[in-house]
Amino acid sequence: MPYNKIKSTKRFSFGISRNPTAKKAGSNVVTIATNPSDADYYSTSTVGLTMTVKEATALQGFLNTELGGYVADPALLESSDSSMLG
Repeated sequence: MPYNKIKSTKRFSFGISRNPTAKKAGSNVVTIATNPSDADYYSTSTVGLTMTVKEATALQGFLNTELGGYVADPALLESSDSSMLG
């Protein structure tokens, strides 16, 4: 059964799309995209990054190691917890 999820912060959107039964490339991906900003300080064009779930797991391991026991403030996450489109 396919699984799609998006989490957003003020500056970034994180998405995951998994289909455990699909065997073709691109069926299990993680995306990170910048959100447009009204503030000049963080003003950049929107940029997106797509990686496989396997690559994202390697990134997760790196971040867990380097950030140690740091726990993000839940208030930083917006309530846009919705299914991915496409």
